[in-house]
Amino acid sequence: MAPPRSPTDPRPAVLQVLPALRTGGVERGTVEIAAALAEAGFRPFVASAGGAMVAELEAAGARHVTLPLDRKSPAALLAGAKALAEIVRAENIRIIHARSRFPAWAGLMAARHTGARFVTTYHGAYNEGFPGKRLYNSVMARGERVIAVSQFIASLILERHGIDATRIRVIPRGVEVARFDPAAVAVERVEALRAAWGVPAGRPVLILPGRVTRWKGQWVLLQALACLPAPRPFAILVGDEGRGAFAAELRAQVAALGLQGDVALVGHCGDLPAAFLLADLALHCSTDAEAFGRTIIEAQAMELPVIASDLGAPRETVLEGETGWRVPPGDPQALAAAIARALALPAADRARIGVQARATVLEHYTTRAMQQATLSVYRELL
Repeated sequence: MAPPRSPTDPRPAVLQVLPALRTGGVERGTVEIAAALAEAGFRPFVASAGGAMVAELEAAGARHVTLPLDRKSPAALLAGAKALAEIVRAENIRIIHARSRFPAWAGLMAARHTGARFVTTYHGAYNEGFPGKRLYNSVMARGERVIAVSQFIASLILERHGIDATRIRVIPRGVEVARFDPAAVAVERVEALRAAWGVPAGRPVLILPGRVTRWKGQWVLLQALACLPAPRPFAILVGDEGRGAFAAELRAQVAALGLQGDVALVGHCGDLPAAFLLADLALHCSTDAEAFGRTIIEAQAMELPVIASDLGAPRETVLEGETGWRVPPGDPQALAAAIARALALPAADRARIGVQARATVLEHYTTRAMQQATLSVYRELL
């Protein structure tokens, strides 16, 4: 049920702003925080250009306000700031929480005009590839409280923006552990994916979840597979292929490396828990530093050991030899050697690593912990 629209409602109101509610980790976190706000007696609002997740957001008890915050131009910025200020005044919004750079600039302007408190979540290791980019990115460090999604991001904020460290709150992303639970997945779900994807019996299975784009490193896995002797492990590449140009490159690379029958590019998967149960190892092959890497902890929650690139936040979530292993990024030979070593372990040893991985997730990386820590930030400002 959506919250009442009356500005006289005594419950404090929080407005999250982001470009759209289509799909992705930022969008998922927005919905999760909106649900926690509603449960805790706040009035949650979200402003975005809309998308497929609006229905889920509203079912969680939040009100969505459709604004073209996915457009980037000076005129759109001014219009967005004005529209957000009007919402703040009409609904007595106490806190604006910005989750993306362009909407954050509009949110900052609205907060300054209305007196609303301003919070940001620094979600990415934003690149600084051209002049002025650091200034553009700096809005994510201008919150009265700046939520960093990992210790890696907290350090990056201090290095790049030099803000007072007391404004930073490190709140890692979380896993819905009831969904990502090996005991909760029926064998029929796993077998349905095995059949749909043509996963062969009797061979080790690797899974690399992530959007199909160059920096996610699917190409590194293909080259690593080519380094391994036949019969090779079977690799499943799961993730949205976008416009498909890079996916086409990968398919050509599969053919050039002679990996037909060893790889499946399966696109988006709506049942990642079952997909993880198909696999013996999960892989993270990103060649750029990840701000967090949510699919890593999702795999770990399913008691699946992970081999991850040794840079960025995965250094925090993949504990060497305890919950998985790390390898130099962009190094197919090192990845191939790590895969071979992991698969050579007795199954009981890999299972112990998987159990430890889930225990670590339950202790540090749950959705509930992320929700409660974020609500604590709001309460600090109220």
